[in-house]
Amino acid sequence: MRLGIMQPYFFPYLGYYSLIKHTDEWIFLDVVQFIRHGWIERNRILKPVEGWQYIGVPLQKHSRNTLIKDIHISGAEDWKNKIVRQLEHYKKAPYYEKAIGVIKQAINIETDSITRLNAHILKITCTYLDIFFSDKIFSEMNLEIKPVEQPGDWALHISEACSATEYINPFGGIDLFDRNAFKESGIQLCFLKNNLKTYSQRRPFFEPGLSIVDVMMFNSKTEIQAMIDDIEIIRA
Repeated sequence: MRLGIMQPYFFPYLGYYSLIKHTDEWIFLDVVQFIRHGWIERNRILKPVEGWQYIGVPLQKHSRNTLIKDIHISGAEDWKNKIVRQLEHYKKAPYYEKAIGVIKQAINIETDSITRLNAHILKITCTYLDIFFSDKIFSEMNLEIKPVEQPGDWALHISEACSATEYINPFGGIDLFDRNAFKESGIQLCFLKNNLKTYSQRRPFFEPGLSIVDVMMFNSKTEIQAMIDDIEIIRA
Protein backbone atom coordinates (compact mmCIF):
# COMPACT_ATOMS: atom_id res chain seq x y z
CA MET A 1 0.00 0.00 0.00
CA ARG A 2 1.39 3.37 -1.07
CA LEU A 3 0.71 6.09 1.50
CA GLY A 4 0.62 9.88 1.17
CA ILE A 5 0.62 12.25 4.14
CA MET A 6 0.18 16.02 3.90
CA GLN A 7 -1.21 18.89 5.91
CA PRO A 8 -4.74 19.87 4.76
CA TYR A 9 -4.24 22.60 2.16
CA PHE A 10 -6.93 24.97 0.88
CA PHE A 11 -7.59 24.48 -2.88
CA PRO A 12 -3.96 23.39 -3.30
CA TYR A 13 -1.72 23.58 -6.33
CA LEU A 14 -1.66 20.92 -9.06
CA GLY A 15 1.18 18.89 -7.56
CA TYR A 16 -0.91 18.09 -4.49
CA TYR A 17 -3.38 16.31 -6.77
CA SER A 18 -0.58 14.40 -8.49
CA LEU A 19 0.46 13.11 -5.10
CA ILE A 20 -3.09 12.05 -4.23
CA LYS A 21 -3.56 10.26 -7.56
CA HIS A 22 -0.40 8.23 -7.12
CA THR A 23 -1.19 7.00 -3.61
CA ASP A 24 -3.59 4.34 -2.35
CA GLU A 25 -4.33 5.94 1.02
CA TRP A 26 -4.12 9.54 2.13
CA ILE A 27 -3.78 10.98 5.63
CA PHE A 28 -4.28 14.62 6.56
CA LEU A 29 -1.66 15.45 9.18
CA ASP A 30 -3.46 17.88 11.48
CA VAL A 31 -1.62 17.37 14.79
CA VAL A 32 1.29 19.68 13.99
CA GLN A 33 1.52 23.40 14.66
CA PHE A 34 -0.52 25.66 12.39
CA ILE A 35 1.72 28.08 10.49
CA ARG A 36 0.01 31.41 9.93
CA HIS A 37 -0.19 32.64 6.32
CA GLY A 38 0.72 29.25 4.88
CA TRP A 39 -1.43 27.18 2.52
CA ILE A 40 -3.99 25.86 5.00
CA GLU A 41 -6.36 28.83 5.07
CA ARG A 42 -5.57 30.47 1.72
CA ASN A 43 -4.22 30.03 -1.81
CA ARG A 44 -3.41 32.11 -4.88
CA ILE A 45 -5.45 33.00 -7.96
CA LEU A 46 -5.06 35.58 -10.71
CA LYS A 47 -5.86 39.23 -10.11
CA PRO A 48 -8.37 40.78 -12.52
CA VAL A 49 -5.69 42.62 -14.53
CA GLU A 50 -2.20 41.35 -13.73
CA GLY A 51 -0.39 39.49 -10.97
CA TRP A 52 -2.00 37.31 -8.31
CA GLN A 53 -4.09 37.61 -5.18
CA TYR A 54 -5.22 35.37 -2.32
CA ILE A 55 -8.56 33.72 -1.73
CA GLY A 56 -8.97 32.42 1.77
CA VAL A 57 -10.92 31.65 4.90
CA PRO A 58 -11.10 33.93 7.96
CA LEU A 59 -10.00 32.20 11.14
CA GLN A 60 -10.85 32.59 14.79
CA LYS A 61 -8.11 34.00 17.00
CA HIS A 62 -5.68 31.42 18.30
CA SER A 63 -2.29 31.18 19.99
CA ARG A 64 0.93 30.67 18.08
CA ASN A 65 1.26 27.05 19.24
CA THR A 66 -2.24 25.95 18.18
CA LEU A 67 -2.39 22.67 16.28
CA ILE A 68 -4.06 22.54 12.87
CA LYS A 69 -6.86 20.35 14.26
CA ASP A 70 -7.79 23.12 16.70
CA ILE A 71 -7.96 25.92 14.12
CA HIS A 72 -11.53 27.14 13.60
CA ILE A 73 -13.16 29.23 10.89
CA SER A 74 -14.59 32.59 11.90
CA GLY A 75 -18.29 33.13 11.30
CA ALA A 76 -17.95 36.92 11.30
CA GLU A 77 -17.47 37.17 7.53
CA ASP A 78 -19.43 35.85 4.55
CA TRP A 79 -16.27 34.33 3.14
CA LYS A 80 -17.98 31.85 0.80
CA ASN A 81 -19.72 34.56 -1.24
CA LYS A 82 -16.57 36.67 -1.08
CA ILE A 83 -14.59 33.91 -2.78
CA VAL A 84 -17.23 33.52 -5.50
CA ARG A 85 -17.11 37.28 -6.10
CA GLN A 86 -13.32 37.22 -6.26
CA LEU A 87 -13.59 34.66 -9.05
CA GLU A 88 -16.01 36.65 -11.21
CA HIS A 89 -13.17 38.07 -13.32
CA TYR A 90 -12.62 34.52 -14.62
CA LYS A 91 -16.00 34.58 -16.40
CA LYS A 92 -14.34 34.73 -19.82
CA ALA A 93 -12.20 31.69 -19.03
CA PRO A 94 -13.28 28.69 -21.16
CA TYR A 95 -14.22 26.44 -18.22
CA TYR A 96 -15.56 29.04 -15.78
CA GLU A 97 -19.07 27.59 -15.48
CA LYS A 98 -17.84 24.07 -14.72
CA ALA A 99 -15.13 25.29 -12.36
CA ILE A 100 -17.32 27.68 -10.38
CA GLY A 101 -19.88 24.91 -9.92
CA VAL A 102 -17.21 22.62 -8.45
CA ILE A 103 -15.89 25.40 -6.22
CA LYS A 104 -19.34 26.26 -4.85
CA GLN A 105 -19.96 22.59 -4.09
CA ALA A 106 -16.53 22.25 -2.47
CA ILE A 107 -17.11 25.07 0.03
CA ASN A 108 -20.73 24.09 0.67
CA ILE A 109 -20.16 22.40 4.01
CA GLU A 110 -21.31 23.49 7.45
CA THR A 111 -18.23 23.26 9.64
CA ASP A 112 -15.96 25.55 11.60
CA SER A 113 -13.01 23.15 11.26
CA ILE A 114 -10.42 24.20 8.70
CA THR A 115 -9.28 20.57 8.49
CA ARG A 116 -12.76 19.28 7.66
CA LEU A 117 -13.36 22.10 5.17
CA ASN A 118 -10.15 21.35 3.31
CA ALA A 119 -10.81 17.61 3.36
CA HIS A 120 -14.22 18.29 1.78
CA ILE A 121 -12.66 20.57 -0.85
CA LEU A 122 -10.20 17.83 -1.79
CA LYS A 123 -12.95 15.20 -2.01
CA ILE A 124 -15.14 17.32 -4.30
CA THR A 125 -12.32 18.45 -6.59
CA CYS A 126 -10.91 14.92 -6.81
CA THR A 127 -14.36 13.62 -7.73
CA TYR A 128 -14.56 16.21 -10.52
CA LEU A 129 -11.12 15.19 -11.79
CA ASP A 130 -11.92 11.45 -11.56
CA ILE A 131 -9.18 10.87 -8.98
CA PHE A 132 -9.66 8.05 -6.48
CA PHE A 133 -9.31 9.56 -3.01
CA SER A 134 -9.33 7.44 0.15
CA ASP A 135 -8.60 9.85 2.99
CA LYS A 136 -8.40 9.93 6.77
CA ILE A 137 -7.75 12.68 9.30
CA PHE A 138 -4.89 11.74 11.60
CA SER A 139 -6.38 13.25 14.78
CA GLU A 140 -9.49 11.08 14.32
CA MET A 141 -7.65 7.80 13.73
CA ASN A 142 -6.59 6.96 17.32
CA LEU A 143 -3.37 5.68 15.80
CA GLU A 144 -0.49 4.95 18.14
CA ILE A 145 2.89 5.81 16.65
CA LYS A 146 6.47 5.95 17.92
CA PRO A 147 7.74 9.25 19.37
CA VAL A 148 8.50 11.90 16.75
CA GLU A 149 11.95 13.43 17.21
CA GLN A 150 12.39 15.16 13.85
CA PRO A 151 10.02 16.21 11.01
CA GLY A 152 10.71 13.18 8.82
CA ASP A 153 9.66 10.84 11.64
CA TRP A 154 5.97 11.64 11.12
CA ALA A 155 5.88 9.94 7.74
CA LEU A 156 8.03 7.01 8.87
CA HIS A 157 6.11 6.21 12.03
CA ILE A 158 2.65 6.71 10.50
CA SER A 159 3.66 4.50 7.58
CA GLU A 160 4.81 1.82 10.02
CA ALA A 161 1.58 2.01 12.02
CA CYS A 162 -0.51 1.78 8.83
CA SER A 163 1.53 -1.15 7.43
CA ALA A 164 2.38 0.86 4.32
CA THR A 165 4.81 -0.69 1.86
CA GLU A 166 5.62 2.66 0.20
CA TYR A 167 5.58 6.27 1.29
CA ILE A 168 5.56 9.02 -1.34
CA ASN A 169 6.37 12.67 -0.70
CA PRO A 170 6.76 15.81 -2.83
CA PHE A 171 10.30 16.11 -4.19
CA GLY A 172 10.83 19.42 -2.40
CA GLY A 173 10.97 17.61 0.96
CA ILE A 174 13.70 15.17 -0.05
CA ASP A 175 16.16 16.37 2.61
CA LEU A 176 13.75 15.76 5.51
CA PHE A 177 13.92 11.98 5.43
CA ASP A 178 16.30 9.33 6.72
CA ARG A 179 16.46 6.84 3.86
CA ASN A 180 18.11 4.18 6.00
CA ALA A 181 15.35 4.36 8.60
CA PHE A 182 12.72 3.69 5.92
CA LYS A 183 14.81 0.86 4.49
CA GLU A 184 15.20 -0.75 7.91
CA SER A 185 11.42 -0.62 8.35
CA GLY A 186 10.85 -2.27 4.97
CA ILE A 187 9.14 0.82 3.54
CA GLN A 188 10.05 2.09 0.08
CA LEU A 189 10.61 5.85 0.23
CA CYS A 190 9.64 7.68 -2.98
CA PHE A 191 9.56 11.29 -4.13
CA LEU A 192 7.20 12.72 -6.71
CA LYS A 193 8.47 15.44 -9.04
CA ASN A 194 6.00 17.40 -11.20
CA ASN A 195 6.88 18.93 -14.55
CA LEU A 196 4.16 21.59 -14.07
CA LYS A 197 4.13 22.96 -17.58
CA THR A 198 2.54 26.28 -18.43
CA TYR A 199 -0.97 26.63 -19.84
CA SER A 200 -2.84 29.53 -21.39
CA GLN A 201 -4.12 32.05 -18.84
CA ARG A 202 -4.97 34.44 -21.67
CA ARG A 203 -2.34 36.90 -20.47
CA PRO A 204 1.05 38.02 -21.82
CA PHE A 205 2.93 36.27 -19.00
CA PHE A 206 2.20 32.98 -17.22
CA GLU A 207 1.68 33.19 -13.46
CA PRO A 208 3.02 29.93 -11.97
CA GLY A 209 2.19 28.16 -8.73
CA LEU A 210 -1.49 29.08 -8.51
CA SER A 211 -4.34 27.13 -6.92
CA ILE A 212 -6.15 24.28 -8.69
CA VAL A 213 -8.91 26.90 -9.04
CA ASP A 214 -6.92 28.66 -11.77
CA VAL A 215 -6.06 25.36 -13.46
CA MET A 216 -9.74 24.36 -13.62
CA MET A 217 -10.74 27.71 -15.10
CA PHE A 218 -8.46 27.38 -18.14
CA ASN A 219 -8.21 23.64 -18.76
CA SER A 220 -10.55 20.78 -19.56
CA LYS A 221 -10.74 17.80 -17.26
CA THR A 222 -8.73 15.76 -19.78
CA GLU A 223 -6.02 18.41 -19.96
CA ILE A 224 -5.80 18.61 -16.17
CA GLN A 225 -5.53 14.85 -15.88
CA ALA A 226 -2.62 14.91 -18.34
CA MET A 227 -0.86 17.59 -16.27
CA ILE A 228 -1.43 15.60 -13.07
CA ASP A 229 0.17 12.56 -14.68
CA ASP A 230 3.15 14.50 -16.05
CA ILE A 231 5.45 13.43 -13.23
CA GLU A 232 8.56 11.52 -12.30
CA ILE A 233 8.61 9.21 -9.28
CA ILE A 234 12.06 8.80 -7.76
CA ARG A 235 12.79 5.83 -5.52
CA ALA A 236 15.21 6.64 -2.68
